[in-house]
Amino acid sequence: MSIEAEALLQEAKESIEAAQNYRSELQHRVQGLDLAPLLSVCLPVSISLSEYTHAHGCSLRRWSLVSHAGLIKAEVQQCLGLQFRADPLTGALSVLLLLLLSLQIKGSATQTRAVLVQHFQELQGTVSRLLEERLAALLLEVDAIEQDSVRPLDDCQKLIEQGVSTADELLREGEAALRCGVGEQDDKLGSFTKKALQIQLDSLPEVPSLAEVSCLSAQLDDSLLPAVKGRICTHGSVASHPPVQIDELVERPGGILVRWCKVDDDFAAQDYRLQYRRSASSHFEDAYVGQDSEYLVLHLDPHTEYLFRVCARGDGRWEWSPWSIPQTACTTLAPHEWSPGSEEYSLSSRRDIALRNDSPLCGAGVLYSQAPTYCCRQTLTFKIISAGQPDKRDSVGVCVDRRNEQDSLQRDQAVCITTSGAVFVNGKEMTNQLPAISTGSAVTFDMEVVNVFPVNINNNEGASVKLRVTIGSGSREVVFDWLLEQVCEGLFFGCSFTHPGWKVFVF
Repeated sequence: MSIEAEALLQEAKESIEAAQNYRSELQHRVQGLDLAPLLSVCLPVSISLSEYTHAHGCSLRRWSLVSHAGLIKAEVQQCLGLQFRADPLTGALSVLLLLLLSLQIKGSATQTRAVLVQHFQELQGTVSRLLEERLAALLLEVDAIEQDSVRPLDDCQKLIEQGVSTADELLREGEAALRCGVGEQDDKLGSFTKKALQIQLDSLPEVPSLAEVSCLSAQLDDSLLPAVKGRICTHGSVASHPPVQIDELVERPGGILVRWCKVDDDFAAQDYRLQYRRSASSHFEDAYVGQDSEYLVLHLDPHTEYLFRVCARGDGRWEWSPWSIPQTACTTLAPHEWSPGSEEYSLSSRRDIALRNDSPLCGAGVLYSQAPTYCCRQTLTFKIISAGQPDKRDSVGVCVDRRNEQDSLQRDQAVCITTSGAVFVNGKEMTNQLPAISTGSAVTFDMEVVNVFPVNINNNEGASVKLRVTIGSGSREVVFDWLLEQVCEGLFFGCSFTHPGWKVFVF
């Protein structure tokens, strides 16, 4: 056999083997899809792809396939007794992904059917009840009008019957007078004539005409049924994909930063609505309604899972779109808290709001954070809830350590902004200035590591780490490098106000 023939034969064998492997993989996937209904009963967490992946601490966009394939595979094997191939990427994981995707479709379809049935049953019951109540009210109105209209006719009938009775009696008396003898006739006729004059025989009771009495009829709007029919025919819709989905969940101290985006380019969103709940709860509550595409949900308990979902309202519409696929996240970072025990400041129950006291015994001082909870690549925000009288020593900022003997953050190893907008770095004022701080102002601090220098190298600045600091206030911001003597895992934040009335919220 020639070399070319052997090469062709080898290529054919390889193609046959590849085709067999391909068919085997497809059959394996079909087997997984066939097991989806059984898996939905046996596997409690595998209701949908999003719920399962988030139950194991992953996200839809950043799912570590290798690390989580073993978790899913072990659970499926325990429930169904299946054996998968050793390679988690080419074998078990592909089947499991198809299983979970199929379960999301079937599970969401089942849930949608239940929601539709419940909604229309409630709607049908409510409409039927309202129609019955309206019918009963109209019938009562008919009865009332009928009684009011018949009452005068009954009175007229009684009057006529009474007149007929009186006339009969008078006739009998007159006829009796005529039959009397000559001696009694004059007296009888005189009495009869006097009584006839009293009765007023020329006065008859008035009987109303047909036009003067009520004639009841039902006034029904013929346009109601077509209008209701038109609304019912267009009421409700079934969406296969929500127009907006959660894009990213980022942990923050005591909270989660939620970002979302539109996935339907044809949908013009006017407002967004973000809701959240604990994973163990069944009730969602509103966190945000507005036009922004991100929101920081605060006051969350660390190491506790929360579910987040978002929907949108179209331009010019009043109803909300279907909810996005729920996403699960938790924060491991402790919330920012002011340090308690200061006589100069009063703190809120969560210790994230500090109020400068108005006691005359209090002197100027710095209120620091409970712990060095601020880390680089995070945004620290000071929200001024109320403002007092400004002073040149007033400031809010970040520092390396706590120095209780200092009366201001305008010192070494600290960066801050004063109430007048001046920026101080290690106690020195910068030439750039931000807007003055007042009620409603929000000051933000963002930092990132630029360079880390070995300790054994003597720099001209004598620093071991360089941070790029961005301070923003209003629509302006300043950017500068801050040189520190050593690397810090976390930084303290603080505020100092000389006069009472200043109230600041940190998050």
